[in-house]
This record gives sequence, structure tokens and C-alpha cells, in this order.
Amino acid sequence: MKIGSEAHKNLFCQSFMDSHLLYEPETLAWPELDSAIIERLQRIPFWDEALYTERKAGVMLKAYAETVEDPQIRAAIALQAEEEARHGRVIGYMINHYGIQVAERAEKPLPENLEPAFVKFGYGECFDSFFAFGLFGIARQGGFIPDALFTIFNTLVDEEARHMVFFVNWIAHKQITEGRGALRPFSSFQQYTGAAFRRLDNFMSMGKGKKKTANKKGFTAAGAKAVKVDLTLESFLEMCIAENAKRMQAYPEELLRPDFLPAIASLAYNTVKLLPKRKASQPVGEEIGARG
Repeated sequence: MKIGSEAHKNLFCQSFMDSHLLYEPETLAWPELDSAIIERLQRIPFWDEALYTERKAGVMLKAYAETVEDPQIRAAIALQAEEEARHGRVIGYMINHYGIQVAERAEKPLPENLEPAFVKFGYGECFDSFFAFGLFGIARQGGFIPDALFTIFNTLVDEEARHMVFFVNWIAHKQITEGRGALRPFSSFQQYTGAAFRRLDNFMSMGKGKKKTANKKGFTAAGAKAVKVDLTLESFLEMCIAENAKRMQAYPEELLRPDFLPAIASLAYNTVKLLPKRKASQPVGEEIGARG
């Protein structure tokens, strides 16, 4: 199948639409948690940012979808908007259900030019989700919270993977049909580099022990700090690569996958394996900070 063709568009749109799940937060099997587990949840510093980020994403994608001329792509982006908004409702329901305190904040206005905002959001979601896959796997493996709660959030993580696959196919189709196919690698490099720099300050600050409010640009660093697992950079990268590969297996072989970060992470992983070992269980944030 030719990337950028009508068949390609039909496949990445229809597979996205067909894999949509019907559920609402109140219908999920929320487990009873003891006070110690609730305290662990409360230590995670990014619930407020996650809540407002997902809400804003839902509003922004809905507004952008209304500007898209192609009816098939418009319907798919509108569906993603519904899923992003639902993620916000799931997080909000959990916050209320378990009595987690989050700061109230005013909603920011939408950008005037929605398409660049969607592109920036899409690359950022690919960046964050790749590392979140690894952190999610490590936290689950370490029993950070009950498996029943992980089952709920696994649904959201799977939906993030769906969003990634849809986005990279959509942007490739768009660039090719607009005659910019040859620039795809350079555009991706620029976008991922921008996403990395927007997150680097937060990530390095946490590695050096500085206090900083968690934000969308530092979910993984903040999460690693909160989970408090013994984690080396090598084991973290290994988990990210493995979890990403596992989640990407669910989609049609003909579709593109995000491949920039897995390639960079694999290179970094193989490089780290050759370096002299530091302490056996140095936290990933501290190790990255030390190497920086």
C-alpha cells in the first residue's frame, strides 16, 4: 500500500474508528483502596496538569476537526477529540472518587491557528507516550498501585497508542498529498527536537533534585520521582522500547508507526550498555541528571 494514497487514508481512518471503545468513567470497575495506596496516588504530582491537558486537548481537537474538509479525516479527529475529553473525565472521576486534591485553574484560550497546534500536540503526545509506556510498565511490574487500577489506566494508555498511530499516518498522508513528502524526515526531526527541548529543563531539574511543578513537558520525570522505584537509565530505556513494541503490534502492518524515538532510544540503550556501570540501582532521574 502506498503511503499518502486514498487506500492509506481509508485504512488509518477506518482502523481508528473501528477500534474505538464505548465506556464512561462511572461504568469502570474502580477498586476500593486503602489509605496507603491513596497516599501514593496523592504523591503523584501531575494529576492537575493531566486533567487540564486532556480537557484542553479535547476542546482543541474538536475545534480543529470542524475546520477539516475531508469528511473521513474530520470524523476521525473528532473521535480523537471525544477520547481526549473522556480521558479528562476519567482522571477527574478518579480525583473525586479517591479524594485527591488538585489546584483549580482557569482554562486557557485556544490558539488562533489550530492546525499547527494539532501538529505540535501530536508530536508531543508521541514523545510523552513512548516514555510513559515504559514508566507504566515499570510501575505495574513493581506493584505501585493495585492491578485493578492499572487495568483502568491501561485502556487510556492503549488509546494514547492509537492516537500516536493515527497521527503519524495522518501527518505523513498530509505532507505527501501537499507535495512535501521529501521533507518528512526533516520535519519529524525538527518537531521531536522541539518536544525534547521543551521537556528537557523539567527532566534535568528533577534529576538534580530541584523542586519544580510537574507539567505536560515533564510527566515522565515527575512520574519516575513519585513512583520511587530503583531504576537505571538502561533498564528504563529497555522497558520503554519493549512496551512500545508490544503496543504497536496491535495495528495493521501496512500503517506507519512512530519510529524516531524508538530508534533514538535503541541507540541510547546500546550506548549505555557499553558505559561503565554506576550504582546498581541509581534512580533514572538522577542518572540522567548525572550524565547531563
